[in-house]
Amino acid sequence: MDGQKRLGQHFLTNKNKLQKIVEVLDLKPGDTVIEIGSGHGELTRPMAEKLKIKNQKSKIIAIEKDEEFVRHLQKKFAQDKNIEIIHGDALKILPKLIDSTLRTSDVQKSKIVGNIPYYITGHLLRIIGELKNKPSLIVLTVQKEVAERICAEPPRMNLLAASVQFWAEPEIVDYISKKDFKPRPKVDSAIIKFNIKTSDVLRTSDVQKLKYYQLIKILFKQPRKTILNNLINLKTSDFSKIDVNIRKSDILKSLNKVGINPQDRPQNLTIEQIKKLSTLF
Repeated sequence: MDGQKRLGQHFLTNKNKLQKIVEVLDLKPGDTVIEIGSGHGELTRPMAEKLKIKNQKSKIIAIEKDEEFVRHLQKKFAQDKNIEIIHGDALKILPKLIDSTLRTSDVQKSKIVGNIPYYITGHLLRIIGELKNKPSLIVLTVQKEVAERICAEPPRMNLLAASVQFWAEPEIVDYISKKDFKPRPKVDSAIIKFNIKTSDVLRTSDVQKLKYYQLIKILFKQPRKTILNNLINLKTSDFSKIDVNIRKSDILKSLNKVGINPQDRPQNLTIEQIKKLSTLF
């Protein structure tokens, strides 16, 4: 079985869309770009040309899981010394790779790009969200429906959006037809740009981050229920080692303090409201 069937890869062949991704990355001399799932190098080549990789202190780190594609990439870019091909699973190696990259380069010049298979999108975003030091910019091609969920705002807020928008401002910059991929997937895709909320995240303690993520899991566990009903069985053990039920009166007081209607649905909450609420438990 070939790599694309094993790993669920669909290769973008539309050159205009590839150039659009390069344009959104806003590449500058000295940038270090980590590319997830390089395939045949469809995107690697136009990025290298944009960076003029042979003449600048720029670097592309191309991660590819399939051995056959790795050999192809190594041969294709053998003369480009600033293109590093890494054989591995991005979900496993990305955190250490990011840390080592940021130690040797300016954080503002580090970026992530990739055409991401549906089944790893959520996991990948969780990994990036947990990174202590994040690249300055992330540009991913994902399924259209997933991109729209990530960028959702009230009244369509959801767990994925609340998770990602805590640390980034996502923006859909273009759509890609399924006809522009080989082999053709069943659905259309979207290019999504993640602007990192660097200052906000740095000001938030690890304890408060944990409280926020714990709260959104509870809020969106049953999104059709009211906010109050989702929180009614809340325990202090959800946020600490203490296992005591939080009183309904305290929940109502907390909701009132941040201006949230207890009979409203979680989908109507803003990120700022959720952040403020998470500080009260």
